[in-house]
Formats: sequence, C-alpha cells, structure tokens
Amino acid sequence: MTRKPFIYLSSLILSILLLSGCGSNESQTAATSNSQETSQSTTSSTVDLNEIELPQLDSEVKENEDLVEMETTAGKIKIKLFPEIAPKAVENFMTHAKEGYYEGTPFHRVIEEFMIQGGDPEGTGMGGESIWGEGFEVELSDQLYHIRGALSMARGQALDSQGSQFFIVQNDQDMSKNLAIQFTPEKIIETYKNGGSPSLDGEYTVFGQVTDGMEIVDKIAKAKVEPNAQGESSVPVDPVKIDKITILQEAK
Repeated sequence: MTRKPFIYLSSLILSILLLSGCGSNESQTAATSNSQETSQSTTSSTVDLNEIELPQLDSEVKENEDLVEMETTAGKIKIKLFPEIAPKAVENFMTHAKEGYYEGTPFHRVIEEFMIQGGDPEGTGMGGESIWGEGFEVELSDQLYHIRGALSMARGQALDSQGSQFFIVQNDQDMSKNLAIQFTPEKIIETYKNGGSPSLDGEYTVFGQVTDGMEIVDKIAKAKVEPNAQGESSVPVDPVKIDKITILQEAK
C-alpha cells in the first residue's frame, strides 16, 4: 500500500497538518485533543515532574548521549541525542546518518515560527522509511519536550508510523501560557518562554536537542516558500539540503 506521510498535531490557535515520514492513504485530519493531559496524566500523579532529569536543558553532552554535526548548505547544526530515553528513534537516526541516507536530502517543508522538516530521500514529504523497513512506535517521556531546538520524529496519523523524517522545532515565541501546568515541570514551563511547540508534547518522539547552530535553523525557517498541493505555504523555493551528518560522539 502506498504510504502517505505527514505530522498529525493539535494547536491552541490552529491545526496544522504536516507531512512526515510514514503514514497512510486515508483522509488526513487534524487532532483536537489536549495531548499533554491525555498522555502524561497517568504518570504525573505518581512522579514529581520537578525532580526528574531534563537532559535538554543541560548544555553539556553526557557520556550516555550521542552528538552529531549536521552540515547543510546553510551552515552547521550540532545536535545531541538521547538513546536511553528514545532508543529506537536514536538508533534509526544514527544508523541512517552513518549510512549516508540523509545526504543530499532537503528540508522539504518549513514553517517559520513553527519547525523545519527533513529526512525524506524523495524530497517530497511523501517518502522515506525506517532502518527496519516499516514504521515504528512513538517513544514518549516526561523527560523530553518540544522546546525550541528539539529534534523530533515526524509520523503519520498512526502511532507506529515513524519512518525516516524528522523535524526541528524553530518557534521562538513565548508558549509558556499554552501549557497544562500540572503536567509540565517548572523548568520546562520557564524554557517555553523562549519558544517551542507544546501542543506536540505527548504526541511525537523527541529524541534530540540542538546544542549549537540555532541561527542556522532560523535561517532555514525564513526561506521563501510557495504553496503545496493543499494550499499551505511551506514548500521552499530554494530548499536547504543536508550535505552530510558526522558522528562526533557515540553514547557509552
């Protein structure tokens, strides 16, 4: 069956349908539920979220984290990955990176003040697959959030439809008021003042965080775009491409 990829998400202001790595031919609709409440309420009642480790907020790259450098035609972006928290997403990304799968692929979909999306070898937003040749399940954690600079897996409507596509959260507007406060660590609430997309929390697999090069992410997001087939202005006229991804550190 032909796979039709996109990101499926909810927003307090508007619903945006994003193309991702692995989906279905079925009609695509936007989610409307509060993802933080539905996904995190079961754990938050027994875990003090203000006591858990939040590795995205630590600028240091620990021994149990991977570090990659993504060279693009617009500049370099360094990203640390969290294999202990999102093992399958990290294994998938790292293996693809080592095998050169992402070389020459464009950031095919960019929405300023939201995200930049890439990882599709077809460059259309309709292709790509995981290293296992089939979609895999989302990996959710109270430790990781869609703050500015978060690296997350794109997917189709199905929770097990992650493939090769990913996105980097670019929004730099204060989102701290758009949160289910009782399900969000205080430090994350504070961090969301610097930007992010909290409506994606509990829906998508965050597996990395930009440590250097957010100015490049911002540059990519500001690209001149034209409408896609659905009329959304998100297709770069002159897309930035990934030249290569270099592994700087592998987790021990």
